Amino acid sequence: MAGLWNHSLQWVLTCFSFCIISISAELQRFEHPIKANGSLSLLVIGDWGRRGHYNQSLVADQMGRIGEKLNIDLVVSTGDNFYENGLNSIHDPSFKKSFAKIYTAKSLQKQWYSVLGNHDYRGNVEAQLNPILRKIDRRWLCLRSFVLSSGIVDFFFVDTTPFVDKYFLRPGHHTYDWRGVLPRNEYLANLLVDLDLALTASTANWKIVIGHHPIRSIGHHRDTAELTVQLLPILEVHDIDMYINGHDHCLEHISSTRRKIQFLTSGGGSKAWNGDIDQLNQDGLKFYYDGQGFMSAELTQTEARIVFYDIFGKVLHNLDLSKELYSTM
Repeated sequence: MAGLWNHSLQWVLTCFSFCIISISAELQRFEHPIKANGSLSLLVIGDWGRRGHYNQSLVADQMGRIGEKLNIDLVVSTGDNFYENGLNSIHDPSFKKSFAKIYTAKSLQKQWYSVLGNHDYRGNVEAQLNPILRKIDRRWLCLRSFVLSSGIVDFFFVDTTPFVDKYFLRPGHHTYDWRGVLPRNEYLANLLVDLDLALTASTANWKIVIGHHPIRSIGHHRDTAELTVQLLPILEVHDIDMYINGHDHCLEHISSTRRKIQFLTSGGGSKAWNGDIDQLNQDGLKFYYDGQGFMSAELTQTEARIVFYDIFGKVLHNLDLSKELYSTM
């Protein structure tokens, strides 16, 4: 383990030195207001875009009910927004059939903040990122990586698909849209530097990082080795509170055994993989559900409550966190 940790730090330092000249612009930032009482509520859904099939519509219905109950402020999507191969253009009917006409509840007419998943990269990535989609449905906001600030919490959205070697080395019969990513090493190095700078600058009491691929998971895809080596050391240095992802079609909570980070998977938006569980890598496992569902989060300056729900709105697991309020003066 010590050897892996040293290798991880060396990799990050190498990236930083590589980027010192060619550093990209800082991550784009967005602001989202908190409620008058100083709280923020949201839902998290991933791996959903199947035109209502595989229980996507049932999940959406319960999201609407829980969203109304919690008076949510926003929705987070952890990627794989459109199956099987993303969008083919800004006119792709999947945008309406998998998003606009599925999440119709009044409570879900809030801003959606989305990252790309590996299935999204199999389509026309530029189409999914195109601001024109926001004119079709004002809720839609999808970027590769960005920061969302809400005063009490900063969310750091990270484009994780380009980290994964197999999509480049063993793509199989799939074609990936790497426009804007190549040269890959430079893209990743710049992204890690930008993320480190954004985390360093953050004064929010809660720091939450969101990506598509898991860092820790006992589900079908297991841990993502590239993120463990390249991304996790930065998150640990900055002592973030949560890493939230999709990719594995399940609901999951794993607590770090060496830091305070909570690893949370919300990838149950539609098709699920029943029974595919890693029996050998369950350190820190608190909860696992291999079915469809979603997650909610309620935050104040000092309290956070995470809840996982199934397609019937039943509470499957909850996590309560608290922390002191640190002065930034």
